[in-house]
Amino acid sequence: MAVTVLLLFLLAVSAASADKDAFIGVNIGTDLSDMPSPTQVVALLKAQNIRHIRLYDADRAMLLALANTGIQVTISVPNDQLLGIGQSNATAANWVARNVAAHVPTTNITAIAVGSEVLTVLPNAGPVLVSALKFIHSALVAANLDDQIKVSTPHSSSIILDSFPPSQAFFNRSWDPVMVPLLKFLQSTGSYLMLNVYPYYDYMQSNGVIPLDYALFRPLPPNKEAVDANTLLHYTNVFDAIVDAAYFAMSDLNFTNIPLVVLESGWPSKGDSSESDATIDNANTYNSNLIRHVLNNTGTPKHPGIAVSTYIYELYNEDLRPGSVSEKNWGLFNANGVPVYTLHLTGAGTVLANDTTNQTFCVAKDGADKKMLQAALDWACGPGKVDCSALLQGQPCYEPDNVISHSTYAFNAYYQQMAKAPGTCDFKGVATITTTDPSHGSCIFPGSHGRNGTITNGTSLAPSSNTTTSGCSPKYVYGGDLVTSSVIFSVALMTAVFL
Repeated sequence: MAVTVLLLFLLAVSAASADKDAFIGVNIGTDLSDMPSPTQVVALLKAQNIRHIRLYDADRAMLLALANTGIQVTISVPNDQLLGIGQSNATAANWVARNVAAHVPTTNITAIAVGSEVLTVLPNAGPVLVSALKFIHSALVAANLDDQIKVSTPHSSSIILDSFPPSQAFFNRSWDPVMVPLLKFLQSTGSYLMLNVYPYYDYMQSNGVIPLDYALFRPLPPNKEAVDANTLLHYTNVFDAIVDAAYFAMSDLNFTNIPLVVLESGWPSKGDSSESDATIDNANTYNSNLIRHVLNNTGTPKHPGIAVSTYIYELYNEDLRPGSVSEKNWGLFNANGVPVYTLHLTGAGTVLANDTTNQTFCVAKDGADKKMLQAALDWACGPGKVDCSALLQGQPCYEPDNVISHSTYAFNAYYQQMAKAPGTCDFKGVATITTTDPSHGSCIFPGSHGRNGTITNGTSLAPSSNTTTSGCSPKYVYGGDLVTSSVIFSVALMTAVFL
């Protein structure tokens, strides 16, 4: 099971740099059979130093609990209130008076999300969407709160058509009568486009066209990167491609200066039989890499260096949500505050790793080709400088005597000795990172319970073939055969990069 130490989920950026630096926020859904009280929720946020949240409503008790915390709050107009607000300036003014003016400045409300994916979920409300935004904004102006609080509406990325290559993307033309005035409103009020970005669904719906590593932000060799033939921009992950598609779609309507915030993004940690990639390891990988990617302020290929602040979906697993198993399992925490998994955030810039024990391991992928595993195993125990003596017959990690078990040990030993540097757990795609300790019996894996391997230069990701195997036995036994790496590997294979 996943390591369940307390997460030190430090996702803050300073208030002084919030305008120029990207931040990570968290969505807080409430479809739980045992929903924590507002004070318990705020206690968790404070314990994890989460400084940006999005609520799906404007619950009074929650807003009162957030008072004097400094946490930046995006509140929402639920879809079932949209028609009333969009048709009546007075209704909008009353909503702002009750849900905003009554709480600021004690509660730090910084944005209002009007509706949620209205054009795709509630299309009959589309014609009043812009009116609702304008009425809400007018009420903020009257209360002298318009400089502090931005107004926008979150869209599903599915409103973007022909999204790859990104340079060809455009919004669904049938919604131009809404999108054009909406973008004009965002531009005139200094607000931003809110977009929900879910690479999990893009991956699931691609029928194998989108590689899992591309969806999870895992490192790709240059020849595997997606290239926009029109701009020659290289894309290493689905997230950036969708964000840039939104930028290009806005440009298609002649709007080029509207910033973008991703209001929802994440990966489910559990799924049903048709959702085999909804796993704890993949959720951990996606969210850890997403956090690191956003906070590095790298931007996107189209807009490098321009912040794309993002809210993770979501704080809690929601057991009452209808639909598939995955719908209930997007959370970082269970209702009792115990983390579903421990994010591995080492090296995430200004954010301290919430994985204080750094308990991540590198293991062989399920279903990996055994010949590829054998080749990678030989490389790790040869030029990779891994001490594979524990795999010899009679040693603690000899059993179980198969290539999957032995390669898992070798892969993890290399990953640990390379200080878990990015790209050191791939081995031509047959390895993956996990938070589950693969140690068994007397076979204690490097990195388990703080027993990290020797840290070596993290830039030396692919030792060359002439590297000696210092500290590593060149021969080891598995499957009853004596395996000699120098016999199995030709010179070409010895120089191949398995990372």
